Amino acid sequence: MLGAAALAPGQRVLDLAAGPGEVGFQAAKLIEPGGELICSDQSEAMLELARARGSELGLTNVSYRVLGGEWIDLQLASVDVVLCRWGYMLMVDPAAALRETRRVLRSGGRVALAVWDAAQRNPWLQIPLEVLTEHGLLAPPAPGTAGTFALGDASTLRSLLEEAGFTEITVEAIDITREAPEFDSWWATHLDLSVSTLSAFEQADEGQTEAIESQLRARLGHYTAPGGALAVPGRTLVAAAEA
Repeated sequence: MLGAAALAPGQRVLDLAAGPGEVGFQAAKLIEPGGELICSDQSEAMLELARARGSELGLTNVSYRVLGGEWIDLQLASVDVVLCRWGYMLMVDPAAALRETRRVLRSGGRVALAVWDAAQRNPWLQIPLEVLTEHGLLAPPAPGTAGTFALGDASTLRSLLEEAGFTEITVEAIDITREAPEFDSWWATHLDLSVSTLSAFEQADEGQTEAIESQLRARLGHYTAPGGALAVPGRTLVAAAEA
């Protein structure tokens, strides 16, 4: 994403749906000297987490804003780059969010984003979601609504960017493997990475917890080595475009 964004010193960059700020904080270093990062999320609690992390890293060119994706409270043509990792597919109206992204970008500015590819390309995500859904702890998203895999099609993503007014569009599939020496550490890391999975799993009673973990072990068996190490595949789509 950062390479696709073509970052340069002095730019003003918006990190949209930033979560704890991981991507934006890397960008903040690449736009020095003179650059500014706007670290934003629609969750105040998540933004506080990012603010604490930015302080720990000693970053001095970052401001923090509570911003939504479908309506970005920034002036027209006021930023050079918008970053958004794994955010647009969770927005109620990603088409509106991309139009807003285009609105706040200066002419010639760039958006760089990532969304998850289709469910079958992401067993590391899909298998836990299936098990939690079977236990009644998650409701499957209705077709055409926001969700983890809602934008998991390169042609759909490209069309949305075109309709929002972007040009010079590229979409690249990037493989990601989630590895761990054994199941317990793999599952613990997964829960750290996926807020929705963690929230659902925390609702399980003791019996459900044991059943869920047993079923996960079994379904992940295809990706488990004889010694117990796991390597579960995934894939993300990284798109970039010019305003």
